[in-house]
Amino acid sequence: MDPGGQTNGNLIDDATFERDLNAMLSSDGPILNNTSSVVGGELPAGGGDEAFTGINLSSPAHGGQGVAGGTGVQSTGYSSSPNSPAHSAYSNYPGQVAGSFGSGGLHRSSSLGNNQLMMTTQQKIESIRKWGVSTFKCTRQILAEKMGRGSRTVDLQLEGQIEVLRDTQRKYTQLLALSRAMSNHFSNLVATQRQLAEVFSELGQRSPELQEEFEYNTETQKSLMKNGEALLAAVNFFISSVNTLCNKTMEDTLLTVKLYEASRLEYDAYRCDLETLVQAPKSEQNTVKQHEVQQAYQQHKDKFDKLRQDVSIKLKFLEENKVKVMHKQLVLFHNAMSAYFTGNQTSLDQTLKQFSIKLKQPQETTSFLEQ
Repeated sequence: MDPGGQTNGNLIDDATFERDLNAMLSSDGPILNNTSSVVGGELPAGGGDEAFTGINLSSPAHGGQGVAGGTGVQSTGYSSSPNSPAHSAYSNYPGQVAGSFGSGGLHRSSSLGNNQLMMTTQQKIESIRKWGVSTFKCTRQILAEKMGRGSRTVDLQLEGQIEVLRDTQRKYTQLLALSRAMSNHFSNLVATQRQLAEVFSELGQRSPELQEEFEYNTETQKSLMKNGEALLAAVNFFISSVNTLCNKTMEDTLLTVKLYEASRLEYDAYRCDLETLVQAPKSEQNTVKQHEVQQAYQQHKDKFDKLRQDVSIKLKFLEENKVKVMHKQLVLFHNAMSAYFTGNQTSLDQTLKQFSIKLKQPQETTSFLEQ
Protein backbone atom coordinates (compact mmCIF):
# COMPACT_ATOMS: atom_id res chain seq x y z
CA MET A 1 0.00 0.00 0.00
CA ASP A 2 1.30 3.43 -0.92
CA PRO A 3 0.54 5.91 1.92
CA GLY A 4 0.45 8.81 -0.52
CA GLY A 5 -2.00 7.28 -2.94
CA GLN A 6 -5.81 6.96 -2.84
CA THR A 7 -7.56 3.73 -1.87
CA ASN A 8 -9.39 1.62 -4.41
CA GLY A 9 -12.26 0.88 -1.99
CA ASN A 10 -11.07 -2.63 -0.90
CA LEU A 11 -10.30 -3.61 2.71
CA ILE A 12 -6.62 -4.06 3.57
CA ASP A 13 -5.19 -7.04 5.34
CA ASP A 14 -4.72 -7.29 9.09
CA ALA A 15 -0.94 -6.66 9.00
CA THR A 16 -1.31 -3.33 7.23
CA PHE A 17 -4.11 -2.31 9.58
CA GLU A 18 -1.99 -3.08 12.67
CA ARG A 19 0.98 -1.16 11.27
CA ASP A 20 -1.06 1.97 10.62
CA LEU A 21 -2.77 1.65 13.98
CA ASN A 22 0.59 1.35 15.78
CA ALA A 23 1.86 4.35 13.87
CA MET A 24 -1.13 6.39 15.00
CA LEU A 25 -0.96 5.29 18.63
CA SER A 26 2.81 5.79 18.92
CA SER A 27 2.57 9.36 17.65
CA ASP A 28 1.54 12.34 19.76
CA GLY A 29 -1.62 12.62 17.69
CA PRO A 30 -2.75 15.46 15.47
CA ILE A 31 -2.76 19.00 16.79
CA LEU A 32 -6.42 19.93 16.82
CA ASN A 33 -5.76 23.61 16.18
CA ASN A 34 -3.36 22.88 13.31
CA THR A 35 -5.20 21.51 10.27
CA SER A 36 -1.98 20.88 8.43
CA SER A 37 -1.32 17.93 10.68
CA VAL A 38 -4.27 16.09 9.16
CA VAL A 39 -5.05 17.70 5.85
CA GLY A 40 -2.21 17.75 3.36
CA GLY A 41 0.52 17.73 6.05
CA GLU A 42 2.58 15.39 8.15
CA LEU A 43 2.29 14.36 11.76
CA PRO A 44 4.49 16.12 14.30
CA ALA A 45 8.00 14.84 14.87
CA GLY A 46 8.46 11.83 17.08
CA GLY A 47 5.97 9.69 15.21
CA GLY A 48 6.42 6.20 13.73
CA ASP A 49 8.27 5.10 10.66
CA GLU A 50 5.53 6.33 8.38
CA ALA A 51 3.39 9.40 8.62
CA PHE A 52 -0.28 8.69 9.30
CA THR A 53 -2.11 10.32 6.45
CA GLY A 54 -5.70 10.21 7.64
CA ILE A 55 -8.72 7.96 7.89
CA ASN A 56 -10.76 6.95 4.88
CA LEU A 57 -14.44 7.49 5.57
CA SER A 58 -15.57 6.23 2.21
CA SER A 59 -17.22 2.93 1.47
CA PRO A 60 -16.98 0.63 -1.55
CA ALA A 61 -20.39 1.85 -2.59
CA HIS A 62 -18.93 5.28 -3.26
CA GLY A 63 -16.20 4.04 -5.54
CA GLY A 64 -13.36 4.82 -3.18
CA GLN A 65 -13.94 8.59 -3.10
CA GLY A 66 -13.18 10.31 0.20
CA VAL A 67 -15.81 12.37 1.94
CA ALA A 68 -13.57 15.42 1.61
CA GLY A 69 -14.28 15.40 -2.10
CA GLY A 70 -11.06 16.91 -3.39
CA THR A 71 -10.06 18.98 -0.36
CA GLY A 72 -6.75 17.17 -0.01
CA VAL A 73 -7.74 14.54 2.56
CA GLN A 74 -5.76 11.39 1.85
CA SER A 75 -6.82 7.79 2.51
CA THR A 76 -4.95 4.85 3.99
CA GLY A 77 -6.94 2.39 1.94
CA TYR A 78 -9.39 1.03 4.50
CA SER A 79 -12.83 1.99 5.76
CA SER A 80 -13.32 2.96 9.38
CA SER A 81 -15.68 0.58 11.19
CA PRO A 82 -17.68 1.48 14.35
CA ASN A 83 -15.53 -0.95 16.37
CA SER A 84 -12.11 0.34 15.21
CA PRO A 85 -9.90 2.50 17.43
CA ALA A 86 -9.80 5.12 14.75
CA HIS A 87 -13.53 5.51 14.97
CA SER A 88 -13.34 5.72 18.74
CA ALA A 89 -10.67 8.43 18.50
CA TYR A 90 -12.63 10.60 16.11
CA SER A 91 -16.18 9.92 17.33
CA ASN A 92 -15.65 12.38 20.18
CA TYR A 93 -15.49 15.30 17.74
CA PRO A 94 -18.86 16.18 16.20
CA GLY A 95 -18.84 16.70 12.49
CA GLN A 96 -15.72 14.57 11.87
CA VAL A 97 -17.62 11.41 10.92
CA ALA A 98 -21.19 12.67 10.64
CA GLY A 99 -23.57 10.34 8.85
CA SER A 100 -21.13 7.42 8.71
CA PHE A 101 -22.43 5.19 11.53
CA GLY A 102 -26.24 5.65 11.70
CA SER A 103 -27.35 2.83 9.42
CA GLY A 104 -26.77 0.04 11.99
CA GLY A 105 -29.00 1.63 14.65
CA LEU A 106 -31.64 2.38 12.05
CA HIS A 107 -31.61 -1.24 10.96
CA ARG A 108 -31.97 -2.48 14.55
CA SER A 109 -34.86 -0.11 15.31
CA SER A 110 -36.58 -1.13 12.08
CA SER A 111 -36.25 -4.82 13.01
CA LEU A 112 -37.63 -4.11 16.49
CA GLY A 113 -40.60 -2.27 15.00
CA ASN A 114 -41.30 -5.14 12.63
CA ASN A 115 -41.21 -7.62 15.52
CA GLN A 116 -43.65 -5.55 17.56
CA LEU A 117 -45.98 -5.22 14.57
CA MET A 118 -45.83 -8.97 14.00
CA MET A 119 -46.62 -9.67 17.67
CA THR A 120 -49.58 -7.27 17.59
CA THR A 121 -50.90 -8.88 14.43
CA GLN A 122 -50.58 -12.36 15.92
CA GLN A 123 -52.44 -11.26 19.05
CA LYS A 124 -55.27 -9.82 16.96
CA ILE A 125 -55.49 -12.97 14.87
CA GLU A 126 -55.57 -15.11 18.01
CA SER A 127 -58.29 -12.91 19.52
CA ILE A 128 -60.39 -13.19 16.35
CA ARG A 129 -59.89 -16.96 16.32
CA LYS A 130 -61.06 -17.32 19.93
CA TRP A 131 -64.05 -15.07 19.26
CA GLY A 132 -64.99 -17.13 16.22
CA VAL A 133 -64.78 -20.42 18.12
CA SER A 134 -66.84 -19.05 21.03
CA THR A 135 -69.46 -17.58 18.68
CA PHE A 136 -69.77 -20.87 16.82
CA LYS A 137 -70.22 -22.84 20.05
CA CYS A 138 -72.82 -20.41 21.41
CA THR A 139 -74.78 -20.38 18.14
CA ARG A 140 -74.78 -24.16 18.07
CA GLN A 141 -75.99 -24.22 21.70
CA ILE A 142 -78.84 -21.78 20.92
CA LEU A 143 -80.01 -23.87 17.99
CA ALA A 144 -79.79 -27.06 20.04
CA GLU A 145 -81.89 -25.51 22.83
CA LYS A 146 -84.52 -24.22 20.40
CA MET A 147 -84.76 -27.59 18.67
CA GLY A 148 -84.94 -29.44 21.98
CA ARG A 149 -81.69 -31.34 21.46
CA GLY A 150 -79.55 -29.52 24.00
CA SER A 151 -79.74 -29.12 27.75
CA ARG A 152 -79.57 -25.82 29.55
CA THR A 153 -78.74 -24.84 33.12
CA VAL A 154 -81.79 -23.44 34.92
CA ASP A 155 -82.02 -21.74 38.31
CA LEU A 156 -85.77 -21.77 38.92
CA GLN A 157 -85.74 -19.30 41.79
CA LEU A 158 -83.48 -16.80 40.06
CA GLU A 159 -85.29 -17.13 36.72
CA GLY A 160 -88.58 -16.38 38.48
CA GLN A 161 -87.16 -13.26 40.11
CA ILE A 162 -85.79 -12.04 36.79
CA GLU A 163 -89.16 -12.50 35.10
CA VAL A 164 -90.89 -10.59 37.91
CA LEU A 165 -88.39 -7.76 37.51
CA ARG A 166 -89.03 -7.47 33.78
CA ASP A 167 -92.79 -7.41 34.31
CA THR A 168 -92.37 -4.80 37.05
CA GLN A 169 -90.32 -2.59 34.77
CA ARG A 170 -93.04 -2.76 32.10
CA LYS A 171 -95.67 -1.69 34.65
CA TYR A 172 -93.54 1.16 35.94
CA THR A 173 -92.90 2.29 32.37
CA GLN A 174 -96.67 2.46 31.84
CA LEU A 175 -97.09 4.40 35.11
CA LEU A 176 -94.39 6.82 33.99
CA ALA A 177 -96.07 7.43 30.63
CA LEU A 178 -99.46 8.13 32.25
CA SER A 179 -97.91 10.46 34.82
CA ARG A 180 -96.21 12.45 32.08
CA ALA A 181 -99.48 12.70 30.16
CA MET A 182 -101.23 14.05 33.27
CA SER A 183 -98.41 16.53 33.83
CA ASN A 184 -98.81 17.83 30.28
CA HIS A 185 -102.59 18.23 30.77
CA PHE A 186 -102.11 20.10 34.03
CA SER A 187 -99.47 22.29 32.43
CA ASN A 188 -101.92 23.25 29.69
CA LEU A 189 -104.67 23.83 32.31
CA VAL A 190 -102.43 26.15 34.35
CA ALA A 191 -101.49 28.10 31.23
CA THR A 192 -105.20 28.47 30.35
CA GLN A 193 -106.05 29.66 33.88
CA ARG A 194 -103.30 32.27 33.68
CA GLN A 195 -104.67 33.58 30.40
CA LEU A 196 -108.22 33.65 31.81
CA ALA A 197 -107.08 35.68 34.82
CA GLU A 198 -105.42 38.23 32.51
CA VAL A 199 -108.50 38.52 30.28
CA PHE A 200 -110.89 38.89 33.28
CA SER A 201 -108.68 41.60 34.73
CA GLU A 202 -108.53 43.52 31.45
CA LEU A 203 -112.29 43.29 30.91
CA GLY A 204 -112.95 44.47 34.47
CA GLN A 205 -111.01 47.63 33.77
CA ARG A 206 -113.00 48.29 30.60
CA SER A 207 -116.44 47.60 32.13
CA PRO A 208 -116.96 49.60 35.36
CA GLU A 209 -120.43 48.17 35.87
CA LEU A 210 -119.03 44.57 35.86
CA GLN A 211 -115.71 45.31 37.49
CA GLU A 212 -116.54 43.56 40.77
CA GLU A 213 -117.69 40.34 39.07
CA PHE A 214 -114.60 40.30 36.83
CA GLU A 215 -112.35 40.77 39.84
CA TYR A 216 -113.95 37.77 41.60
CA ASN A 217 -113.21 35.55 38.61
CA THR A 218 -109.72 36.98 38.28
CA GLU A 219 -108.87 36.10 41.86
CA THR A 220 -110.41 32.63 41.50
CA GLN A 221 -108.35 31.84 38.40
CA LYS A 222 -105.18 33.13 40.05
CA SER A 223 -105.82 30.95 43.09
CA LEU A 224 -106.46 27.91 40.88
CA MET A 225 -103.34 28.73 38.87
CA LYS A 226 -101.21 28.90 42.02
CA ASN A 227 -102.55 25.60 43.34
CA GLY A 228 -102.09 24.05 39.91
CA GLU A 229 -98.44 25.08 39.81
CA ALA A 230 -97.95 23.51 43.25
CA LEU A 231 -99.60 20.27 42.12
CA LEU A 232 -97.56 20.33 38.90
CA ALA A 233 -94.33 20.63 40.90
CA ALA A 234 -95.33 17.62 43.04
CA VAL A 235 -96.25 15.54 39.98
CA ASN A 236 -92.98 16.40 38.21
CA PHE A 237 -91.02 15.39 41.32
CA PHE A 238 -92.91 12.09 41.32
CA ILE A 239 -92.13 11.58 37.62
CA SER A 240 -88.43 12.28 38.13
CA SER A 241 -88.13 9.73 40.92
CA VAL A 242 -90.04 7.02 39.04
CA ASN A 243 -87.96 7.67 35.93
CA THR A 244 -84.73 7.19 37.91
CA LEU A 245 -86.03 3.98 39.43
CA CYS A 246 -87.34 2.56 36.16
CA ASN A 247 -84.76 3.64 33.58
CA LYS A 248 -81.60 3.68 35.68
CA THR A 249 -81.81 1.44 38.74
CA MET A 250 -83.86 -1.34 37.15
CA GLU A 251 -82.02 -1.00 33.84
CA ASP A 252 -78.68 -1.44 35.58
CA THR A 253 -79.89 -4.67 37.18
CA LEU A 254 -81.27 -5.92 33.86
CA LEU A 255 -77.90 -5.21 32.22
CA THR A 256 -76.28 -7.53 34.75
CA VAL A 257 -79.01 -10.06 33.98
CA LYS A 258 -78.10 -9.93 30.27
CA LEU A 259 -74.46 -10.59 31.10
CA TYR A 260 -75.56 -13.48 33.30
CA GLU A 261 -77.64 -15.00 30.51
CA ALA A 262 -74.78 -14.67 28.01
CA SER A 263 -72.37 -16.36 30.44
CA ARG A 264 -74.93 -19.11 31.04
CA LEU A 265 -75.05 -19.78 27.30
CA GLU A 266 -71.24 -19.96 27.04
CA TYR A 267 -71.07 -22.20 30.10
CA ASP A 268 -73.63 -24.63 28.67
CA ALA A 269 -71.87 -24.67 25.29
CA TYR A 270 -68.53 -25.71 26.81
CA ARG A 271 -70.24 -28.07 29.22
CA CYS A 272 -71.87 -29.94 26.35
CA ASP A 273 -68.53 -30.09 24.51
CA LEU A 274 -66.84 -31.53 27.59
CA GLU A 275 -69.55 -34.14 28.08
CA THR A 276 -69.18 -35.18 24.43
CA LEU A 277 -65.39 -35.55 24.76
CA VAL A 278 -65.71 -37.55 27.98
CA GLN A 279 -67.95 -40.06 26.19
CA ALA A 280 -65.69 -40.20 23.11
CA PRO A 281 -63.15 -43.06 22.63
CA LYS A 282 -59.87 -42.62 24.46
CA SER A 283 -57.04 -41.34 22.30
CA GLU A 284 -54.08 -39.02 22.64
CA GLN A 285 -55.74 -36.38 20.50
CA ASN A 286 -59.00 -36.55 22.44
CA THR A 287 -57.12 -36.40 25.74
CA VAL A 288 -55.31 -33.20 24.74
CA LYS A 289 -58.51 -31.64 23.43
CA GLN A 290 -60.40 -32.68 26.55
CA HIS A 291 -57.79 -30.99 28.71
CA GLU A 292 -58.14 -27.73 26.73
CA VAL A 293 -61.95 -27.84 26.87
CA GLN A 294 -61.79 -28.63 30.60
CA GLN A 295 -59.80 -25.44 31.23
CA ALA A 296 -62.18 -23.31 29.13
CA TYR A 297 -65.17 -24.94 30.86
CA GLN A 298 -63.78 -24.10 34.29
CA GLN A 299 -63.18 -20.48 33.31
CA HIS A 300 -66.74 -20.05 32.02
CA LYS A 301 -68.14 -21.86 35.04
CA ASP A 302 -66.38 -19.44 37.41
CA LYS A 303 -67.65 -16.48 35.39
CA PHE A 304 -71.19 -17.90 35.37
CA ASP A 305 -71.21 -18.49 39.13
CA LYS A 306 -69.91 -14.98 39.83
CA LEU A 307 -72.54 -13.31 37.64
CA ARG A 308 -75.30 -15.44 39.16
CA GLN A 309 -74.26 -14.23 42.58
CA ASP A 310 -74.12 -10.62 41.34
CA VAL A 311 -77.64 -10.87 39.94
CA SER A 312 -79.00 -12.27 43.20
CA ILE A 313 -77.43 -9.45 45.21
CA LYS A 314 -78.62 -6.74 42.83
CA LEU A 315 -82.16 -8.11 42.82
CA LYS A 316 -82.21 -8.02 46.60
CA PHE A 317 -80.96 -4.45 46.83
CA LEU A 318 -83.28 -3.34 44.02
CA GLU A 319 -86.33 -4.62 45.85
CA GLU A 320 -85.32 -2.81 49.05
CA ASN A 321 -84.61 0.42 47.17
CA LYS A 322 -87.87 0.21 45.23
CA VAL A 323 -89.95 -0.15 48.40
CA LYS A 324 -88.18 2.76 50.07
CA VAL A 325 -88.45 5.12 47.10
CA MET A 326 -92.01 4.31 46.10
CA HIS A 327 -93.31 4.57 49.67
CA LYS A 328 -92.16 8.18 49.76
CA GLN A 329 -93.36 9.02 46.27
CA LEU A 330 -96.81 7.47 46.68
CA VAL A 331 -97.40 9.42 49.89
CA LEU A 332 -96.40 12.60 48.08
CA PHE A 333 -98.68 11.89 45.12
CA HIS A 334 -101.67 11.09 47.34
CA ASN A 335 -101.31 14.12 49.61
CA ALA A 336 -100.80 16.53 46.72
CA MET A 337 -103.80 15.26 44.76
CA SER A 338 -106.08 15.24 47.80
CA ALA A 339 -105.11 18.77 48.84
CA TYR A 340 -105.55 20.16 45.33
CA PHE A 341 -108.98 18.72 44.55
CA THR A 342 -110.33 19.54 48.03
CA GLY A 343 -109.13 23.11 47.67
CA ASN A 344 -106.91 22.85 50.74
CA GLN A 345 -104.13 25.22 49.80
CA THR A 346 -102.52 25.04 53.24
CA SER A 347 -102.24 21.25 53.09
CA LEU A 348 -100.81 21.48 49.58
CA ASP A 349 -98.14 23.92 50.69
CA GLN A 350 -97.26 21.72 53.67
CA THR A 351 -96.89 18.72 51.36
CA LEU A 352 -94.40 20.57 49.18
CA LYS A 353 -92.49 21.73 52.23
CA GLN A 354 -92.43 18.19 53.67
CA PHE A 355 -90.76 16.78 50.57
CA SER A 356 -88.51 19.84 50.00
CA ILE A 357 -90.09 20.70 46.66
CA LYS A 358 -89.55 24.23 45.41
CA LEU A 359 -91.82 25.97 42.95
CA LYS A 360 -90.32 27.39 39.80
CA GLN A 361 -90.16 31.13 40.05
CA PRO A 362 -91.94 32.83 37.12
CA GLN A 363 -89.60 34.68 34.84
CA GLU A 364 -89.97 38.43 35.11
CA THR A 365 -90.77 40.03 31.78
CA THR A 366 -90.12 43.66 31.04
CA SER A 367 -92.20 45.79 28.72
CA PHE A 368 -90.80 47.29 25.58
CA LEU A 369 -90.93 50.72 27.21
CA GLU A 370 -88.61 49.58 30.04
CA GLN A 371 -86.27 48.00 27.53
